[in-house]
Amino acid sequence: MNITTRQQDIIDLARQDGFLSVETLAEHFSVTPQTIRRDINMLCDANLLRRRRGGAEYMEAPRLNLPYDSRRIIHPLAKQAIGAAVARLIPNGASVSFGIGTTPEFVALAMQGHEDLTVVTNNLNVTMALSRTPSNRIILPGGAVRLPDRDLLGPHVEEMYRNYRVDFGVFGVGGIEPDGTFVDFDRAEVLARAAMRESCRVSILVADISKFGRPAPARGGHLADVDMVVLDTAPPPAFAALFDGDGRGGRLRIASGTGAGT
Repeated sequence: MNITTRQQDIIDLARQDGFLSVETLAEHFSVTPQTIRRDINMLCDANLLRRRRGGAEYMEAPRLNLPYDSRRIIHPLAKQAIGAAVARLIPNGASVSFGIGTTPEFVALAMQGHEDLTVVTNNLNVTMALSRTPSNRIILPGGAVRLPDRDLLGPHVEEMYRNYRVDFGVFGVGGIEPDGTFVDFDRAEVLARAAMRESCRVSILVADISKFGRPAPARGGHLADVDMVVLDTAPPPAFAALFDGDGRGGRLRIASGTGAGT
């Protein structure tokens, strides 16, 4: 299931305003209230909005992350652009660790034409994407699969990452605070990302614009710790100072739109 451009705009408006009525949205998009109700029903069924009488509201500051398949249909074009940009940075024959989340999966999907990769990951979605090429070698940790995310977490995951020294580490983040601090929805996610970042030669953060200012309870890591940041568009003005000196030729890469990088 994919969401339309209008449905993505509805999510973004709800994130800004909180509650939106059917009538307000119908007028804004110049469509019928029935069309908006169908959009809202789909977005609520996907756990992206919450129904309220007369409209819908954004689910602010969840203690738990949205289900994986719901997150996967948010900003898909941005994630595809990020995936393509990172895929161009990584050559055939490289060793790459991948973290959990939907954006690293989009990177893996963009790398399906790569050969002779050594992949170290706790993300089964990445595994399925890159296992289609017989010359790739994929290393996974043991343990129980976390559903519905289709990933693994725990001390054995951290140990796996520390047992390898890879060329590139590709990871996402739950949110980025105004001071550059990373936040996630589970302490185990923070620890796994830290172990992966410390065990790669070039660390690559992949994030779409919605991650800036997104709240989550577990903190750990900072933008300053990362070798390269690949975004879908230039960072919001309130976060721009975090990237001073990271322009064209530096660690910031913009996958689409305007701004520094390629």
